[in-house]
Amino acid sequence: MLLVTTVFIMLWTIIAILLVLWVLGIATHIAGGLIHLLLVLAVILVLVRLITGRRPIV
Repeated sequence: MLLVTTVFIMLWTIIAILLVLWVLGIATHIAGGLIHLLLVLAVILVLVRLITGRRPIV
């Protein structure tokens, strides 16, 4: 159970970091394209995981 919680926290931390970088990219136009690409990739991966309901491999 601890591993699942750790993975959940790590996933949301990565999402938060990407979101902050995305906002900074929009505001300053530094590496905006790359940050948008990473954000879209993160959202797709989260959606796939939520839709399929797959559990992490331990």
